[in-house]
Amino acid sequence: MVKIRRKDKGRVAAYKYQQDSGYFARIAEGVKEIGAQELAELGAQDITLDFRGIHFRADKATLYRINYLTRLVSRCLAPLIAFDCHDTDTLYKKAKQVRWEDFFAKGHTFAVSGNVSDSNISHSKFAALRLKDAVADYFTEKTGKRPDVSLISPDILLNLHIRHDKAAISLDTSGGALHRRGYREETVSAPMQETVAAAIIRFAEWDGSVPLYDPLCGSGTLLCEALMRYCNIPASIFRNKFGFEFLPDFDGSVWKQVKKEADGSIRELSQGLIAGSDVSKEAVKAARTNILGLHYGKNVSVERADFRNLPAIEGQVIVTNPPYGIRMGADEDLEALYKNLGDFLKQKCKGSIAYIYFGEREYIKKIGLKATWKKPIMAGGLDGRLVKYELY
Repeated sequence: MVKIRRKDKGRVAAYKYQQDSGYFARIAEGVKEIGAQELAELGAQDITLDFRGIHFRADKATLYRINYLTRLVSRCLAPLIAFDCHDTDTLYKKAKQVRWEDFFAKGHTFAVSGNVSDSNISHSKFAALRLKDAVADYFTEKTGKRPDVSLISPDILLNLHIRHDKAAISLDTSGGALHRRGYREETVSAPMQETVAAAIIRFAEWDGSVPLYDPLCGSGTLLCEALMRYCNIPASIFRNKFGFEFLPDFDGSVWKQVKKEADGSIRELSQGLIAGSDVSKEAVKAARTNILGLHYGKNVSVERADFRNLPAIEGQVIVTNPPYGIRMGADEDLEALYKNLGDFLKQKCKGSIAYIYFGEREYIKKIGLKATWKKPIMAGGLDGRLVKYELY
């Protein structure tokens, strides 16, 4: 755990998030509604959706809990200041007025990300550079030494957002993208993003009352997310630091209690409840390696098999992310693969419910089954669809 010195404990609330307990969650398009449900379950209040993500209010314990447990949110931002901003000189000037020593201690590194739209300032990278310069110049003038920038693993990650000439500077309380769970030691080509896999498991409403199977499991992301959800394993259990630890009002005792309660809720997985297979030897090796790194991963079975040769999978929940263009070599006949998958579901999976994620929507019609529903999930540059099939 990062140790942060206390700074001016008696000082009045100086930053926007302290004044209104308001935060902002970044989340993939198509997942906002279930993301709002998850935030509410974790204790967030006054939840509202906008085109970029989800606004919510939270006390300290809830903010820490959300960062530790959320399976769907990619980042939680704590707004520090908000202001009218028509040019980069105003941005620089306002940013230099922040007491940056409230967040930085000696030796801490930082990075800045920026997003600009529909504003006089039109270049996101230049705007982020001006914020970086303001922070660096602030410390140069105060201490004679500027903090180092680290693009790989910064201690403090600042976010700049400007829209309609209104700017907000926030601290990333997650300390980096939350989809990076830490269990993925090996991958195959174009692995599924963890938050997308978690959304699929949530949309499937799988509760462990019947087994779950992935017949094209790749490096096992869906299996890992199913295991973590069923066993109540915190999504960020492998993360060794969070951005909220650098907030001036961080409370280590509250964070310790939140973590203790969450870790104490982990439950065991029975053998045979989660399983998968893949035709690729490399994929099976990767999936086994990744799953064995998780609590009770030894109880998940992953075998090498072509789904076309699998025995019947009846009365189960089937989740899978079949290969598509960017995941396949040129020699694979994708149309035949999707037709074969449809035939397999129709002929061998009676009484099961299947949730298939199509990274490329054109293949939905190749599967030859009537969909119960289709949901858009846009992430990682894909405009994909999750499709539910009831196989009666």
